[in-house]
Amino acid sequence: MDDITTKEKAQSRMHRKRWWTLVVVSVTVLLATIDETILNVAIPSLQRDLGASASSLQWMVNSYILVFGGLLLTMGAVGDRFGRARMLRYGLAVFALSSLGAALAQSPAQLIGARAMMGMGGAMMMPATLAVIVNVFEEKERPKAIAIWAMMAGIGVALGPILGGALLEYFYWGSVFLVNVPIAGIAIAASLFLVPDSRDPESRPLDIPGALLSMGAVSALIFAVIEGPEWGATSPRLAVTVATAVVLSLGFVLRERQAAYPLVDFALFRLPRFSTGAAAVSLAFFSVVGFMFGFTQYLQFVQGHSPLAAGVRFLPIAGGFMLGAIASEELVRRFGTTRIVAAGLVIMTATMPLILLWETNTSYLVIGPIVAVIALGIGLVFAPAAEAVMGAVGAAKAGVGSAMNDMTQMLAGAFSIAVVGSVMYAIYAARLGDAAASLPADQREVARDSIGAAVQLAASLPQADALALTIAARSAFTDALGLAVLIGAGFSLMGVLIVARFMPAREPVPMDKEPVPEPVPMDAEERSELEPVLAEQEPTPDLVPVPVPVPVEEPSP
Repeated sequence: MDDITTKEKAQSRMHRKRWWTLVVVSVTVLLATIDETILNVAIPSLQRDLGASASSLQWMVNSYILVFGGLLLTMGAVGDRFGRARMLRYGLAVFALSSLGAALAQSPAQLIGARAMMGMGGAMMMPATLAVIVNVFEEKERPKAIAIWAMMAGIGVALGPILGGALLEYFYWGSVFLVNVPIAGIAIAASLFLVPDSRDPESRPLDIPGALLSMGAVSALIFAVIEGPEWGATSPRLAVTVATAVVLSLGFVLRERQAAYPLVDFALFRLPRFSTGAAAVSLAFFSVVGFMFGFTQYLQFVQGHSPLAAGVRFLPIAGGFMLGAIASEELVRRFGTTRIVAAGLVIMTATMPLILLWETNTSYLVIGPIVAVIALGIGLVFAPAAEAVMGAVGAAKAGVGSAMNDMTQMLAGAFSIAVVGSVMYAIYAARLGDAAASLPADQREVARDSIGAAVQLAASLPQADALALTIAARSAFTDALGLAVLIGAGFSLMGVLIVARFMPAREPVPMDKEPVPEPVPMDAEERSELEPVLAEQEPTPDLVPVPVPVPVEEPSP
């Protein structure tokens, strides 16, 4: 009895603090997602101060993605086994310490290593955030909490360039990492009081072989996506890396089907809400990440904005995503998940082709609304799809479910940059061909490589040649961006068709929670017909007949 009372008190205390728990979790999500984009604006400073090569600069960004993606599934399972709040705190600590190491790095190699450790901290934090929400909030409030979680993730991605640009305006490049340290410290302290621990009640052993296979498979796949454009489609290294990813993936599937306690239950993919929710998030992220990759270059290299000015122009993206994520909770309640997720994908599909109308000097009064509407669409997709995935997984496996949700997003984003980015630069190089024909062969190759390289090369040319190359490069890139984004629009249209066909509008009601129909009373005629039948039936042996008192008339005096 005392144990029950203690448990009830703990649950009551957890329920009272649930919104404060969401604040701590939201700060953690914001911290992790800001770091995915904040480094982009610091790349010129890193190249100047650390003497980093183009390859080193690429790996300063990609080492975080590679480790983060490779460890997500394993860290989600570890959190389910040993405690989500504990995993959240450990992840914040690793993230803070590695951020400090990154800020103090004296060479590109040191910074790449610190960024890899930050990826480990992010992989520990992110699955725990959504798992904590699923375990703290009841079913009625959970969609609103997940919508706020999704909103903070979207704001973090858009806030990264703004915060990075503002810090670099006044401080050195290490400030983009130092800002993480006090925020993580405050979040750790608050989590000790406001984030209750939870875990899988079955306490099953961790599938170590499955974890190793998943880490290897995802890491090899991300590595192939990152390096593939540089190696070339016919490169033997790309073929070996892809083959390694395929073999490890097959080994992972076979292991999970035979393991007594698998890391991932593949039966989840037979649940329509889980599979279509994951597909919707993946296709939406594929559509938008490639566009964002090109949009940052359009703002800085085509329109000539500084890092801070370019970052500020991401505010409509943050606003659109926030509006979509928050509105989705009420819209789903009224119209169902299917219609709202499909509507978000339709908005993206219809809006992204408008980028074809952009020119090199298009006013931001035109650009801003377009990017805001695209962000609104993905906001409508992200929160309901995440809620559908987590609702299908259940609270016991919330860590693994959250990790799978995060992993699909990351893989989709990496593929988007590889595919959309490659197509964009191929179109750019083809459009720039005539303008660069008069340059020497080595300079021509530099200019055709990227618009950033062309703008940098133009600064070293005579004024007339520089002006001609700059105008041609900016025009070629603008055309390439509009055409490449059509690939993303095609993938979001594919998402519309999948969601409309396969996603249930509502969460199915479990059998033990189906409403029991009320008994229908019989009228007098039905009762009179049924009484002779009941009178002929023998009494059930298991039932003890209860005597009914019969009124006896007393004799008259």
